[in-house]
Amino acid sequence: MSITKTTWHHIRRSPFQSFAAISTLSFSFFVFAFFYILSTGLSSTLKFFESKPEITIFLKDGLDKNTVESVQEELKTYPNLREIKFVSKEKALEIYKEQNKNNPMLTEMVTASILPASFEISAMDPNVLSEIAKNFNEKKDVVDEIIYQKDVVESLIMWTTNIRHSGIILMLVLAILAFFVIFIIIGMKITNRKDEIRISRLLGASKFYTKKAFLLEGIIYGIIGSSLGCLIASLLVYRFSNDINNFFKPVIFIESSLNFYLKIFGIANLSGITIAYLASLIGVRRYIKY
Repeated sequence: MSITKTTWHHIRRSPFQSFAAISTLSFSFFVFAFFYILSTGLSSTLKFFESKPEITIFLKDGLDKNTVESVQEELKTYPNLREIKFVSKEKALEIYKEQNKNNPMLTEMVTASILPASFEISAMDPNVLSEIAKNFNEKKDVVDEIIYQKDVVESLIMWTTNIRHSGIILMLVLAILAFFVIFIIIGMKITNRKDEIRISRLLGASKFYTKKAFLLEGIIYGIIGSSLGCLIASLLVYRFSNDINNFFKPVIFIESSLNFYLKIFGIANLSGITIAYLASLIGVRRYIKY
């Protein structure tokens, strides 16, 4: 009997144990794929905000033209600014209506008078924006509110770091769990077939020959489990990718390229094979001693 047929015979004779190994690996790599895609999306969002340093200064109502112009002149004194854009109340209303054109209920009661005028400042050096935010926060008689994307960037960094760390810890726990599940299952199968192994050895089979079927079985668990877990996660994410990307516009939170998903499958399969092979190798070394 060939090694492939022997391996298939082992899997078929104990389907519940095989199912336990594959399902454990599938769940582990489902979580891996999910966290990998989430982490990639957050990184793309972070890069977008880091590449577009911007601050918005909302002015108080009732300011005269000279006061607004003096604010603009003061802003021009700062170095390394890319653009200073004044958004009047009328322009703010146009922007608001364009953003909510599909929801008339949000626009019918809104007038230019209730929207604030503002300055949108972008810079080539984010440190300049920090200085502007600090100085204009003190001008309470002119400034109503300041929105600085540094806060967004810092929040994204915190969320990205926490999610990555949580994902790594969870994946390590699941990898260890999958390792021990496969180790125990391979050990049980070897124990159940100890008479067959002993007879094979007496008939002249080498120790490596008796181990090969169990090692191949572990590799098959790794391939099927990692592929199945990634496939389910990828299909689920792909199903909602358009909705998620529309929510995060203009950032592409979830990539749709084939290479992106092939990369996930490649990393998952390599990791799954490694975990399963090591568990099987230690198992056969532990239980096949004759």
